[in-house]
Amino acid sequence: MDGTDWRSYPDLELVVPLQAALSAFLQYGYHGSTMREIARRAGLSVPGVYHYYASKQDMLVAILDLTMDDLLARSRAARADGTDAVQRFSYLVECLALFHTHRRELGFVGASEMRSLEEPQRERLVESRRLQQRMVDVEVQEACDAGLFAVARPRDAARAVVTMCTGLAQWFDPSGPVTPEDVAAQYVGFALDLARYRGE
Repeated sequence: MDGTDWRSYPDLELVVPLQAALSAFLQYGYHGSTMREIARRAGLSVPGVYHYYASKQDMLVAILDLTMDDLLARSRAARADGTDAVQRFSYLVECLALFHTHRRELGFVGASEMRSLEEPQRERLVESRRLQQRMVDVEVQEACDAGLFAVARPRDAARAVVTMCTGLAQWFDPSGPVTPEDVAAQYVGFALDLARYRGE
């Protein structure tokens, strides 16, 4: 992320073997991707890939660390820009939607390959996802306590909102007729409706 501009998405720059691994995981999945295929995509020999990463698992961990570190940094910056619970919630939803459209490849692998992680890295990354969810949980509950949201089950609503946003990585098409910013604005509206916002 560029400073604290959580809405800015410059081109993603990965070292060549990691970009090759991401490409292979997207096409074949983690278990269907071989080191030989990753090396071929990287234009390297298999030993050349091992010069960068000791294993395919290390490459998956690096991709998911990058994903969660970037998403959490953006989410914290978005939340800090809000002045009340509703605005913080709205910014968090916007941030999640922007991330999972602009960084849809990272988001897709992050959602589909958590099951492929080995311990202790899996639990560490699961905790990062819990931190992300808790940011939204807190703002939904605070807005409910203030009488601004009327949803009967705040925690379930917060989980539904996050799941809705992360699902964008499954279908968003950057060559389609809508931009990530259009989708993000629409999803903020969906999220406020789901939370039963009592404002204007």
